[in-house]
Amino acid sequence: MAMMKMKINGYRLRALLSTSLSSSPFHSVPSRTFSSSSFENVGFIGLGNMGSRMANNLLKAGYKMTVHDVNCNVMKKYSDMGVSTKQTPFEVAEASDVVITMLPSSSHVLNVYNGPDGLLQGGDLLTPQLFIDSSTIDPQTSRKLAVSVSNCILKEKKENWENPVMLDAPVSGGVVAAEAGSLTFMVGGSEDVYLAAKSLLLSMGKNTIFCGGPGNGSVAKICNNLAMAISMLGLSEALALGQSLGITASTLTKIFNSSSARCWSSDSYNPVPGVMQGVPSSRNYSGGFASKLMAKDLNLAAASAEEVGQRCPLTFLAPNIYTEICNDGHETEDFSCVFQHYYSGKSKRNYVHLCKYSLVAKSIGFHPNNSRWT
Repeated sequence: MAMMKMKINGYRLRALLSTSLSSSPFHSVPSRTFSSSSFENVGFIGLGNMGSRMANNLLKAGYKMTVHDVNCNVMKKYSDMGVSTKQTPFEVAEASDVVITMLPSSSHVLNVYNGPDGLLQGGDLLTPQLFIDSSTIDPQTSRKLAVSVSNCILKEKKENWENPVMLDAPVSGGVVAAEAGSLTFMVGGSEDVYLAAKSLLLSMGKNTIFCGGPGNGSVAKICNNLAMAISMLGLSEALALGQSLGITASTLTKIFNSSSARCWSSDSYNPVPGVMQGVPSSRNYSGGFASKLMAKDLNLAAASAEEVGQRCPLTFLAPNIYTEICNDGHETEDFSCVFQHYYSGKSKRNYVHLCKYSLVAKSIGFHPNNSRWT
């Protein structure tokens, strides 16, 4: 019995060393080559807007799927498609070599892993070799779960897999990229395990980026969304100020996109209605990335900054702005709606009409801003 405990502890130690030090240039840890050939049975939990499209692409790639979702209608849809459905996460784990989760928040992820009938309710003995969480959650939760998973052992060892392992692999690209199978995965964990899982991830996306040890995928995701939100706020503020000072958003956008102010928000996702086609601002901010989700991600960034004592004034201001527009009833609108609902920016059409009205009013001596005649 003592020898068995020593052997298990040895497996655990090697797994933890592999995941925590694999990205460091100051350590040399012997690596193992993990094979992806045993990923025949894939479990998927969380079949919402993103998860359902990711799961569909895995089905197209020929993987044998077992799925679970709290929405009974979604479960029936997959059952009617001939896909195996289970009532609990634990049942999904028992039928799978690898389990992927795509859930709304840290609390949902913790419940799926540690709650009643959760993925880890089998005790120390687990069936899946690999757990991949693609949810956008805080790095601390990702790291705690990675340790919990690595502290277990496999019911049946296959090839070089001695212990179950976990990757945090949040995504960028949104629903459109999930549908097209062109997501970008930001992956944290053991690099050897990442390489083994890469072909599986590429069945759902076109890019995978290894970010380092456990939790670093989650770090990359919240930092990416933080930069994206602050960029959108800065652009919206500049465009709204420009309009107030008499220049059109179209003209400012042309200037920004050919100068040092150029950014993704200006040249690919412009927030001013009428300036750019095919983006949420051109369809009354429908579709895209909901403001409530941006507020959630920004709160994750703020909590993480507070935990490590990092000075981040914009990180703490941004979630307040998005929380405000959500409280004003715009939580389901794309996050670019901040231009209109926080900065009171005008659409291209409304701005032109306002300018014409102002010119006419000025010509007859009326000032619209203070409602008086001169």
